[in-house]
Amino acid sequence: MLNKFLFKQIDNSSLIVFRIIFGALCFLESVGAIFTGWVTRTLVEPKFTFNFIGFEFLQPLPGNWMYVYYVLMGIFGLLIMLGYKYRLSMLAFTLMWSCTYLMQKSSYNNHYYLLMLLSAIMVFLPANRYASLDVKINPNIKQISMPSWVKWVFVIQLLILYTYASIAKIYPDWLDLSVPKQLMANKSNYMIIGDLLQYKFIAQLIAYGGILYDGLVIPLLLYKPTRKYMFVASIFFHLFNSIVFQVGIFPYLALAFSLFFFEPEKVKNIFLKNKPLYTKAEIIVKGYKPILVSIGVIYFVIQIALPLRQHVFTDNVLWTEEGHRLSWRMMLRSKSGRTSYKIIDKATNKSEFIVMSNYLTKKQIRSASCKPDVIWQFAQHLKKEYAKNGKDIMVFVDAKVSVNGRPYRRLIDKNVDLAAVPWYWHKHSDWLLPSQLDK
Repeated sequence: MLNKFLFKQIDNSSLIVFRIIFGALCFLESVGAIFTGWVTRTLVEPKFTFNFIGFEFLQPLPGNWMYVYYVLMGIFGLLIMLGYKYRLSMLAFTLMWSCTYLMQKSSYNNHYYLLMLLSAIMVFLPANRYASLDVKINPNIKQISMPSWVKWVFVIQLLILYTYASIAKIYPDWLDLSVPKQLMANKSNYMIIGDLLQYKFIAQLIAYGGILYDGLVIPLLLYKPTRKYMFVASIFFHLFNSIVFQVGIFPYLALAFSLFFFEPEKVKNIFLKNKPLYTKAEIIVKGYKPILVSIGVIYFVIQIALPLRQHVFTDNVLWTEEGHRLSWRMMLRSKSGRTSYKIIDKATNKSEFIVMSNYLTKKQIRSASCKPDVIWQFAQHLKKEYAKNGKDIMVFVDAKVSVNGRPYRRLIDKNVDLAAVPWYWHKHSDWLLPSQLDK
């Protein structure tokens, strides 16, 4: 049974077409980041970046080199699309994208995380075995089939993503339309559609339609009688997200995943008319089966466990953000802060308030005003900056935060020197004050 599930050979048209689309989207994401000013705002203008904790050694290249970096990533995206030196190009893109993802959190996005995971997965897939320059150079690698585990890797990954995204939306501030209304209020200045987005039925559609879509999309795409209807719904859903929320390549990447749900013959006839259709359905068990199964089980256990870790921490994840990242919690809350940083020189006992704009960009200031881990990191950064001038300081933070439009409440114990406390990734930080979200 396991051999049939993993190693039955199926037509590889879906993977080949997906590779071409995936490479093109990697190119557009990389080059688009330059032309939209994202690279400038996120990696060039900041004096330093807020890394994922533990990856402080990753910092942007100096001067204008990050533009070169992204151009190079774009080139690797084109090479992936063309299937030239595929594994090398895919590996290079994966490493470069992962580095840029881990070196900054000011623009944290679940879609960036997904792209990192997919890129790593694609390194190991036989996606260059047809319609590629690699095949033209070496015809011996040409194949029209692939093991069925390739398809199921995508399906299971998507099932985990969408299921957690649906479950995360089932909480009071989403169900009573508070969050969807706030999301739409920020779009009121959009031309043509801005006024339309303010109607209550749009908020209802986003709230309840989002829960239903995320929860049902994979099962209904797998079930043949509902597949085409779900695909049409997906087109409207993702185009709406693209236009209204401007979330980059993700809507189009999500639509590209549909390739793995339709019959291979249909995919071949639309995109690869001259390709032979594989119909033998042989079961070819490879010697790497034990390694494949072990890696697959470990990987998907981690993917299932990461979103659950929020329940290990004390208090509400909306307040503490502990367990928020890497958990498919997408566009679930709005948060703002009124925060001040006071430093005290241990030698002289003199104090001063930090002017945050002297250190941070506007986008970084927003994060350093309401996100606990970023606040802690900024306190650590200030300590290091003052140490360069021979000063040993304490850093006290008075942060008042509003979640989903609620009144501002104090987030941090303002009597704790944040420059002196360690960061624990596996347990609650006791300098965070209890939330009052349920009051």
